[in-house]
Amino acid sequence: MSEADNDVLLVERVKNGDVRAFEMLVVKYQRRIERLIGRMVRDVDLVQDLAQETFIRAYRALPKFRGESAFYTWLYRIAVNTAKKALLELKRDPVITETALSTKSEDEDETSRIENVLSDGETPEAALATRQIADTVNAAIEELSPDLRQALTLREIEGLSYEEIASVMNCPIGTVRSRIFRAREAVAERLRPLLETRGGNRW
Repeated sequence: MSEADNDVLLVERVKNGDVRAFEMLVVKYQRRIERLIGRMVRDVDLVQDLAQETFIRAYRALPKFRGESAFYTWLYRIAVNTAKKALLELKRDPVITETALSTKSEDEDETSRIENVLSDGETPEAALATRQIADTVNAAIEELSPDLRQALTLREIEGLSYEEIASVMNCPIGTVRSRIFRAREAVAERLRPLLETRGGNRW
């Protein structure tokens, strides 16, 4: 059974009054929702609260869910809207707070994944260079505008299709493609000098 089919069954169980089925959906998607929100608000003090609010809203709205999109696409849209609403209420742009700088976050998991892909069998010197690449990628992503960062995160980290991202971000697919292209170019621009020093390879 595919992930989507399993979600459909869990959603139907929730609609029939099975609270435990919704708890299973929360367990399944909580880390991904927190990571998505964390990329938007950058304040770890808010991430868990906004993730919880996302799931509360999803639970209340679930009777209206018709399955026209995948459950996680629908859930991501709620998470994005919840985070945007919070930022508007706070009347501030996404910022990195002192807490965010000093607390271990999901971003470290992403960094580790990049390192694991690149560093298999590498020497300590090469491992250090790999860490520099991972840090550069993360720093480049952090500097992107919210729309570009969100599109790139949904595509490269969460693995959503262009159609799913368009649904989550409520914009045309052409806009999604443009944002992802621009985001990739910005990251590549930051990486080029570092990669050139590792043997003359161009990005």
